[in-house]
Amino acid sequence: MKALILSCNTGQGHNSVSGAIASALEAKNISCTVADALGFVSEWASKTICEWHVRLYRYFPKASGSGYSFIERHPELFDRRSPVHQLLGLGVDALYEFISSGGYEIVICPHVISGLMVTDLLRQYPEAKLRTCFIATDYTCSPMCDESDLDLYFIPTETLVPEFEAIGIPREKIFVSDGIPVRADFYARKEKSAAKKELGLAEDCRHAVMMFGSMGCGPIPKLAEKISRNLPESGVLTVVCGTNEAVYKRMISKFADSKNVRVLGFVKDISTLMDSADLFITKPGGLSTAEASVKGLPMLLDNAVSGCEQYNLEFFCSVGAAETAEGEDNIAKRCCELLSDDEKLAKMSAALVRTENAAEQIADKLLEGFKPAGAPENIDNDFVYWRERCNLSQSELSKMLGIPLRTLKSWESGKTEPPAYIKRLLISELKRIERRIERTKEIGEE
Repeated sequence: MKALILSCNTGQGHNSVSGAIASALEAKNISCTVADALGFVSEWASKTICEWHVRLYRYFPKASGSGYSFIERHPELFDRRSPVHQLLGLGVDALYEFISSGGYEIVICPHVISGLMVTDLLRQYPEAKLRTCFIATDYTCSPMCDESDLDLYFIPTETLVPEFEAIGIPREKIFVSDGIPVRADFYARKEKSAAKKELGLAEDCRHAVMMFGSMGCGPIPKLAEKISRNLPESGVLTVVCGTNEAVYKRMISKFADSKNVRVLGFVKDISTLMDSADLFITKPGGLSTAEASVKGLPMLLDNAVSGCEQYNLEFFCSVGAAETAEGEDNIAKRCCELLSDDEKLAKMSAALVRTENAAEQIADKLLEGFKPAGAPENIDNDFVYWRERCNLSQSELSKMLGIPLRTLKSWESGKTEPPAYIKRLLISELKRIERRIERTKEIGEE
């Protein structure tokens, strides 16, 4: 049995979730492949969309959040006839061929974009025998989820069930996992004093870790400066700049002589760093909060981006696991207050207890009662199927495409075989005709 995980390179969160799911499935002897969903549209589309997403997120975070809010307010702009759907539809044929030739039977979507692509694929290729699922990577129901139609929807908390039901997802398709999936190594917690010692810190220091996602967006320099001025005597601030080299260089220069501020670039062992921390200062990204949650690490959240992250902030604050404040001055002040309040930190940590590995839960549910059905048939095999889906007779199709009727009958009966490129062109044209028919029906229903 083989599984395909369709991620999206808009930040590392979706890729990290994909990696966690892949590891859980491979532990059960399921072969996994992680692929970029947008790459099936084109390399240019994937590169361009992802680069602009990173730029907006890193340099104009509020604009990114505003864009998300706009999508929430105008869902009609992203229905099946929208430019977004048309763009994603360009990758469906290539995706189906990849699934077919690779023999994949399970397709996992940790991003709404891949969820929409797979939904379109299932509409165009109903013969595909696949088990499909969507994994929510934030504590909200993402815009455009209502346009998806998959077998299972994995969500990180019971409180989201009404949101998914409200957009038409049947309750029997919704499964609540114990948070958002993270890598297995995050579930192995080191003793805090040992982790501090491993990182060269005094075992009794008050350690705050600040990290604004892998892209290093948000007010890192300003916030670090304000926190450093008011740290308690034993306080240490570690700032992780991620892949943002410009911020990293500024921070290294600014805090070169500082005794209580440590500046790091991209860090691979975030698990140990979190184990050493008493407080985590971050934007409320889905993956960052999920990793901290598994670690039982209290959070101070700066809503630098807003958008979907606003819902993550509201969730963790509502359960008592995190706090927030308006503006860098207030966040810096609250950071220093919390570092000196052992009782409050203990209560926040207790609100973050996680007992199950979410990735393993998802893997178990995906495989529950699933019997391999074999890979879908190759897209080159069925002329009759697509002609009948378009409700065309052989004679009508012959006239429409200029193919001699005798030739067409010979192809459909299997007496002769056209060149492979002719097969592909014919089926591609039939699919376009079928999509035009569907759109005409939808317009008529309105």
